[in-house]
Amino acid sequence: VFIPEERRDTFCISTQVGCAVGCLFCVTGKLQMKHNLTPGEIVGQVLLLRADRGTVSKSLNIVIMGMGEPLHNYENVMKSIRLMTEGMSISPRRITLSTSGVVPGIKKLAEEPVLPNLAISLNATTDAVRDKLIPINRKWNIAALLDACRSFPLERRRRITFEYVLIDGVNDSPEDAQRLAKLLNGLRKKINLIPLNADPWVPLKSPSQERILAFEKILLDHRMTVIIRRPRGDDVSAACGMLAGREQAHADLVSPPK
Repeated sequence: VFIPEERRDTFCISTQVGCAVGCLFCVTGKLQMKHNLTPGEIVGQVLLLRADRGTVSKSLNIVIMGMGEPLHNYENVMKSIRLMTEGMSISPRRITLSTSGVVPGIKKLAEEPVLPNLAISLNATTDAVRDKLIPINRKWNIAALLDACRSFPLERRRRITFEYVLIDGVNDSPEDAQRLAKLLNGLRKKINLIPLNADPWVPLKSPSQERILAFEKILLDHRMTVIIRRPRGDDVSAACGMLAGREQAHADLVSPPK
């Protein structure tokens, strides 16, 4: 996915065809898990997009947040990161890897000589809610995940990004915002609030703008760095949680509800 911005361009790349995590709010997770991408296939996305768009490496950010769970394809993902940093001169500070919370993978990543930025798809403040949204939480709960984050090595001026998909009536209450601030207290972090990108295959909806801003204000009042990620590409089903491909979705999924 190509995301043009005024000061930089961002490429959102995938690591798998399909995904085995099955997050409730994500259309991609409803597809069958088919196979891991090779290092060449992962880096090939960057090469093709860069050739097509004429983007130079110094103004390019890479976010490994597309289809798949990167830490389920660990070795190939790490090889692709080395190819980008050593072979394409892309700084590891411009590469961000997002995980749903594979704790052993986070611990293994912490020992790598070249570290990308780390992003955690958190999305809930209690295990009861996160169990429903992200089934992997039943294996590695919020406490285990945050313990791994606290042990993750961070260079000066680097922070962990916590991604939080806001879902109406599920995880968007003032109490959730207060709990989130408490959970992340003491961590070097920033928070990306992502209003849910609605889709016919997902029986959930985005909160109102008022609730989104109220949630943000509580976090800001706790002196937290917060960014509301505005939808990009939702008109072509290319926004966060929508990477399924309509033709493939029709082949793999039952018809969406009407």
